[in-house]
Amino acid sequence: MKNIEEIKPIVEALLFSAEEPLSSKKICNIIDDVDSALIKEAIDLLQNEYNQQGRAFQIEEIAGGFQLYTLPEYHEWISKLRKKSSETKLSQASLETLAIIAYKQPVLRADVESIRGVQSGQIIRLLMEKDLVKVVGRDESLGHPLLYGTTKKFLEHFGLKNIKDLPKAEELAAP
Repeated sequence: MKNIEEIKPIVEALLFSAEEPLSSKKICNIIDDVDSALIKEAIDLLQNEYNQQGRAFQIEEIAGGFQLYTLPEYHEWISKLRKKSSETKLSQASLETLAIIAYKQPVLRADVESIRGVQSGQIIRLLMEKDLVKVVGRDESLGHPLLYGTTKKFLEHFGLKNIKDLPKAEELAAP
């Protein structure tokens, strides 16, 4: 069995290279002869080192895994480096629709349209193409309409561990 000092740089390299959050289980499958407790210990040690050294990045636990992120105070420079792609840009209507789906899921298209007051089928399809929304089932009502919910990519996009991390409605209300 490998020791923590052997595993720590491997975990760091994996997190640095990954384009999506890596679960402890996935890391265990990549590194032979380790368990998830040792992986978690390596992640905790790396995070402590980053904090002590004043590094510009940190390890975040999101969407059921771990990912390396730059600290928020460096956003200004990172955004200059990386022009926001059209894939990540969402219109006001898309954001409204996505918020309704996120907070009400599983939700019918008719309920989204009732809340917004306009047709939303095309926007829901767009959100599905961007892999932010998916069909999560069918309602038991007449015609068995589709129910919509958010995806793992939604959690990644907004930096959430799980859907429970969404701000509460009271927190969003303007003062």
